[in-house]
Amino acid sequence: MGTKLGAISSIIAQKAPTARPEEFIRYGYTEKHVPIYLHRPTGKRYVANGALPGRKIPPEHVGMALMMFYNGQSITKISRTLEPVFDTSKPSKASVYEWVTDYTKLAKDAVAKQRPHTGDRWVGDELVVRVGGQKVWVWTVMDIKTRYILASHISRTRTISDVVSLFREARARAGKPPKSILTDKMTAYPDGIERVFGSEVKHVQSQGMTSATNNNLAERLMGTIRERTKIMRGMKSLRTAQMVMGGWDIHYNYFRPHMALKDKTPAEAGELERPFTTWEDVARRDVRPFSQERLREGHALKSGALRARHVFRTRRKPGSLA
Repeated sequence: MGTKLGAISSIIAQKAPTARPEEFIRYGYTEKHVPIYLHRPTGKRYVANGALPGRKIPPEHVGMALMMFYNGQSITKISRTLEPVFDTSKPSKASVYEWVTDYTKLAKDAVAKQRPHTGDRWVGDELVVRVGGQKVWVWTVMDIKTRYILASHISRTRTISDVVSLFREARARAGKPPKSILTDKMTAYPDGIERVFGSEVKHVQSQGMTSATNNNLAERLMGTIRERTKIMRGMKSLRTAQMVMGGWDIHYNYFRPHMALKDKTPAEAGELERPFTTWEDVARRDVRPFSQERLREGHALKSGALRARHVFRTRRKPGSLA
């Protein structure tokens, strides 16, 4: 009896806040033996699995999926892993991808206005990867003091305009210019930095790995990013790749402690109030009420990943959207 009341309380708290416990009756089980309850006044059926309104999967499942994704696991492996770990139905690859896009956007919106307390020295670097079978450049700027990634940029070119776009974004995030920026010897850096900061910022070129003036910190950063760019192998467009890199920046800044920062995250080192500490926290922020407007969002229509939490779907007319 206690288990039943607990399950109903969970449904009321998360999915039907205006309902009362006596309005529910047990209506069966899912294939994984999760209880289904019928809300008699409305005829709606709910699965007591802890999922939020409009979602089929509980936040802890979603959090693990995003953590695995941004740690470099493929969507196929994530889908296969969730089934035995949580004793649940295997989510489709389309659903996992929808979680990545949906919750990455949610996380980016939550930290968009945050400004870390940065130091006076930045480091920048670039590396080449492939997106949609074509070569693209991934650019990154990091604050040396806090290890906070201030900006990432993806382009098909390697020009002064790309450098300008990169450092304009970094300046906007930091809210102030640094005193110096360390980069490699690429010729576009000096002109691009001058266009953004004028003469107030000193550009320092690395003189090689064995020199006192080297770019080793950026090389270590880019080595880490290079390991993570395998998450971009399935990306087909620059827009999607940029979204994924934005999510990885949040993963790096907010969720990964650094030994050089005494096991703090870059966000903590930057004296930021973190709205979340894990991807599961991000998933639990998804408390917006389910509505037809959300269902009509373009990304939801692609895979039908967002649906009302009814066990049985009503029959649709031929030609209607899923």
